Amino acid sequence: MSNIAPTKTVDVSNAETLASTSISEQTVSIRVSPNGYSTALFLATFFSAFLVYLEYDRAAASLFAGSWLFLPLALWSDRIIFDGNRLTRRGFLPRFWNWLNNSRSRLKITDIEQVETTALRALKRGGNVFYRYRTSVQGKGLRFAFASGGEDYRRMIHNLFSALPENALDNRSIELRDYLKEPKETLMKAQFAKIPPVDVLESSVNEFQTNDKLARTKSKSGQPGTEEIEKADYLHRLANELRLSGYLLQALETFRRALVLNPKNAWLLFDFARCLYSYSGAEHNDKMEKKALAALRLAEKRAGRDGNLLARLGESYFQYGDWRRAQKAFRKSVEETEENFRSERGLAEISLREGKIAHVIHHFSTANRLAETPALRRWTRNESEYFSRLNSDDDYMELEISRVGMLETLENSKKTALKIAFVGFPAIIFGVTVFDDLIANIGWAISSVALLIWVGLIVSQSMLSTRIPLDIDEEVD
Repeated sequence: MSNIAPTKTVDVSNAETLASTSISEQTVSIRVSPNGYSTALFLATFFSAFLVYLEYDRAAASLFAGSWLFLPLALWSDRIIFDGNRLTRRGFLPRFWNWLNNSRSRLKITDIEQVETTALRALKRGGNVFYRYRTSVQGKGLRFAFASGGEDYRRMIHNLFSALPENALDNRSIELRDYLKEPKETLMKAQFAKIPPVDVLESSVNEFQTNDKLARTKSKSGQPGTEEIEKADYLHRLANELRLSGYLLQALETFRRALVLNPKNAWLLFDFARCLYSYSGAEHNDKMEKKALAALRLAEKRAGRDGNLLARLGESYFQYGDWRRAQKAFRKSVEETEENFRSERGLAEISLREGKIAHVIHHFSTANRLAETPALRRWTRNESEYFSRLNSDDDYMELEISRVGMLETLENSKKTALKIAFVGFPAIIFGVTVFDDLIANIGWAISSVALLIWVGLIVSQSMLSTRIPLDIDEEVD
């Protein structure tokens, strides 16, 4: 007995050590998107200059120093932390805001309903297009947003997305989960695979626009061997890693080599088409865009009974604006697999675009039945109830139509106000430079009033962004 007890104690101790190590590895943090802080800093700087112009030097110095000291510090402390179980937002301003309106700052991973990632072309250099990704995580009325910019984002994506069901992620989020790697590591792998550098590939990029180039990827007849399939799979993964890192030309060449080895692989064709579409958008090349859509249709043809691929194809068609093909792919996915959450959700989105509210309700109700997590069931149930209320209550529909119309008006007005504010800047600079008080006064008046209106529109837009509650009392005297 004396020999057994110490052994058990050691095992428990090792287990606790491993558990604590696992938790520490899972805990990652990332700064929130700096857009709001940048806007506040811009406004504070502008109005500091305005106060200097009005000769309120002390107020101007206080505003300028306070904003440039406090806002960067607040941004530095404002982080989103994921500990493996929940997302938490911490920082000076978030804590103050949560205390002010008695709101929550934590979201359990089991409560996450939707994850959406958008890509913005931040820099284009030759055949390379460097993207900035912005991810939004939503659930139970909370929303967390963070943007790419380093290792923190990659760790957050890997840890968070790997713990979520795939149906909670959109197309791009799934790709980031599977293929987002450190760019230098990806380039090294491309070098080992003997993929030519960008300057070599730029001279042959036009070949991807010809039918001959695409035909050569399909020219291999017969069934590929095991070695060829394994090599094609490796090149497939490498091509996606290059694509998400922004090395589009090298990604296209890697996809081409993989397709030569395994030309009938529908998933390979699907990812190749998305890469080709990204490159066509960066180059504004309509001919290459048509080739990308042709490759998508070829992938659809070879998808067979793969309902997951058909659903992902439908989402891509929908993203590219081809609703008819998207609807066809979604319906084919439902027919082949009978039960597919992503396809039912996609059909609901298309029905909404077509104004078929009854179909929207039907598809969300079906998606609710197929949802595998409580969060997805809650989200689809809420959507179904919302559109059911719209369909059955004319007064509620009028209120919602007015709200949505007001949001569109506010968005257009916001853009107009910002443009007017920038129009006043040259007048300010010119008036101050030539000591013409009249021109400077006109410039300051235009810009300051326009910026104040712009801020008011932003606040109004945030207040109207929430749907009118379903249980609102509509009785009027």
